[in-house]
Amino acid sequence: MVKQIAVVGSGVMGRGIAYVGAIGGYDIHLIDISEQALESAKKEIDSIFKKAVERGKLSAEEATRAQEALKYFTDMKSALKNADLVIEAVPEKREIKRNVFEQLEQYAPSHCYFATNTSTMSPTEIGSYTKRPEKVAAMHFFNPVHKMPLVEIARGLETADETIEVIKEVAHQMGKETVVVNEFPGFVTSRISAMIGNEAFYMLQEGVASPEEIDKAIKLGLNFPMGPFELGDLVGLDVRLNNLKYLHETLGEKFRPCPLLEKYVKAGRLGRKTGRGVYNYINE
Repeated sequence: MVKQIAVVGSGVMGRGIAYVGAIGGYDIHLIDISEQALESAKKEIDSIFKKAVERGKLSAEEATRAQEALKYFTDMKSALKNADLVIEAVPEKREIKRNVFEQLEQYAPSHCYFATNTSTMSPTEIGSYTKRPEKVAAMHFFNPVHKMPLVEIARGLETADETIEVIKEVAHQMGKETVVVNEFPGFVTSRISAMIGNEAFYMLQEGVASPEEIDKAIKLGLNFPMGPFELGDLVGLDVRLNNLKYLHETLGEKFRPCPLLEKYVKAGRLGRKTGRGVYNYINE
């Protein structure tokens, strides 16, 4: 039975996972090598708790209990010693994930399950970084984590059925719906989302319409909650580009990143986190 969950990485996804985990009744250890990143995460998580209470989604007592269940660590060894499940939420780069999972294998108890919040990468390959591949699966949350209802679970070649059931139960306890898919680059959602976002950049590059008109057309014409540029700016254009590069490498030409997207990333226009992406957020 999972009681304590460690979340590795306190960026946008990690802090969101930590929040829904605490709301779900788990003891949460949020881990990051940067004290500054943890301070930023705590500030944002506390703000989400405050808004949830103001909107009547949580009582003050529920919010306080969940906040007390959430602790912050820079020392992975001490944070993992009693973990039942680790959810990794670090950038989508092989070398970073390998380093993290090698440390998890070293410090986590033998009974502990490992989940990666990857949206594109192979849980089979990530499992190979450990000595317990049967206890490794992908657990793909969506941004913003506290609002999006789905967790996409992907099994690797050696993932045990028990591992899938444990991760499903944890996701449901966090208030999420789940789908279970077999491993293939991009799973289900990332393949579709990356293709739409990339095609939107091609349309912008070709002068088909402005970003505002493209987003409006997709939202009202296809009933999407957010336009592709709004979503890209929220997720991070660098994250979108990394995903596309991986999908291009593994699935071929139809995922070749749009040159205009690459220009935005080279210019540092990464989205909301830098104040400017497709849209300008500096004065918000």
